[in-house]
Amino acid sequence: MGQVISVTNQKGGVGKTTTSVNLAASLVATKRKVLMIDLDPQGNATMGSGVNKHELEASIYDVLMDRMPVAEALIHTEPGYDLIGANADLTAAEVELLDGDQKEQRLKSALAGVRSQYDYVLIDCPPSLNMLTVNALVASDSVIIPMRCEYYALEGLSALLNTIEKIQSVLNPNLEIDGLLRTMYDPRIALANQVSSQLTEHFGDKVYRTIIPRNVRLAEAPSHGLPVLEYDRRSRGAVSYLALAGELIRRAEQKISTAGAETVTA
Repeated sequence: MGQVISVTNQKGGVGKTTTSVNLAASLVATKRKVLMIDLDPQGNATMGSGVNKHELEASIYDVLMDRMPVAEALIHTEPGYDLIGANADLTAAEVELLDGDQKEQRLKSALAGVRSQYDYVLIDCPPSLNMLTVNALVASDSVIIPMRCEYYALEGLSALLNTIEKIQSVLNPNLEIDGLLRTMYDPRIALANQVSSQLTEHFGDKVYRTIIPRNVRLAEAPSHGLPVLEYDRRSRGAVSYLALAGELIRRAEQKISTAGAETVTA
């Protein structure tokens, strides 16, 4: 059964879509089968995967509105992962879902039939807490939280953690935080180092060891409709996301072996 992971932060401009696209491509490079779902009406993850959001024949909007199954909305991308794209149509879904039945469960239900075909399903969430984000969190096993090491990021993080706790208590008790990812990191900035230390102190091993640096090639890649691994695989950005994919896989394997050991002990 594939692991469903939401990449989310209520604060914009933290590298959420960059992480979704590049982690998907890096997992494919490690021979994992990946589905990425763009759940942001801006459609940046769709464009960053080399797919024109204005020419989509079917999108995640059609899936959420029960107009078609996931299998019919899939696009196989050049970087090697499957994609369900998004565009401005998705804005209407936010409103329509409020009046629908099982409004928080739509995405979970839609994925039930296909998640077993993938090793990982990554969901790129919108930078706000709305019904789309709630659908993503209800459908997910875990959450990756990308964040910049700056003062306001910590305030945004506490709001997001409160949201996750509410989802855990009411709609998805199995939801976990897989990890906090430090993005756009510049070690020359004293505040960045200070915030990074505070995160590690507070959250311990929930903070990924991998740090995504501020990197020109990483910033350029989306304008070419490519993950950085395809654009410049030797860049620091590409190497960092490959390291993140490795860390994600190792964590998942450790969880399985720990759970197995506990079962044997019991």
